[in-house]
Amino acid sequence: MNAKVWLVGAGPGDPELLTLKAVRALNNADVVLIDDLVNPAVLEHCPVARIIPVGKRGGCRSTPQAFIHRLMLRYARQGKTLVRLKGGDPCIFGRGGEEAEWLARHGVEAELVNGITAGLAGATRCGISLTHRGVARGVTLVTAHTQDDSSLNWQALAQTGTTLVVYMGVTRMDQVQAGLLQGGLPASTPVAMIENASLPEQRECRSRLDAMLLDAAAFGLRSPAVLVIGEVAAQGMDTMVSLARSA
Repeated sequence: MNAKVWLVGAGPGDPELLTLKAVRALNNADVVLIDDLVNPAVLEHCPVARIIPVGKRGGCRSTPQAFIHRLMLRYARQGKTLVRLKGGDPCIFGRGGEEAEWLARHGVEAELVNGITAGLAGATRCGISLTHRGVARGVTLVTAHTQDDSSLNWQALAQTGTTLVVYMGVTRMDQVQAGLLQGGLPASTPVAMIENASLPEQRECRSRLDAMLLDAAAFGLRSPAVLVIGEVAAQGMDTMVSLARSA
């Protein structure tokens, strides 16, 4: 007997950013496989479910993806309602698509539930509009950490004219900086480095492309963090001051 598997985005950390659909899936769950970056406060919406940590985090010991696949299949075949709970959005660097495909090949129905991605939530909290009219013609989401450890074409990305939001880029900021500068992005291009997006402990460091390495080191930037690169990253300083005064 197969039950549905829900591949759910828990958002960037703030539990109030959960969608109603995510809450409903958690309320109905028998088993929840939870990633490391999910705020534990989210689990109040699944008081009777069995909670199994299956974390993946850069630089730390991670749960093998093949093991996660087997767990999902095992509980689905037992007729359990399973939620695979991921930080951010399951389809933005969250392996949601590949997990849905794997389940489908094994005859298990899966439904993806979107969550707010960290790049959007972190930027908004800083007062940054990623596609501010007249400043950015679009936004490009990229990861600095690729599956085959290859380097992205930063030179091509520098020519897009879009805001760049870089995930998993803290340990590869030198490559990001060098590639974008070599690609013709001006050294003065604003950069916002955002740590722990949407959480009370969110921190932001404003810099520019040619100084981002030194500023990140002085700031003590640590993962999880996103980099917002583009003219819009100069926005929001007045908003940040207002938020600090009202906190």
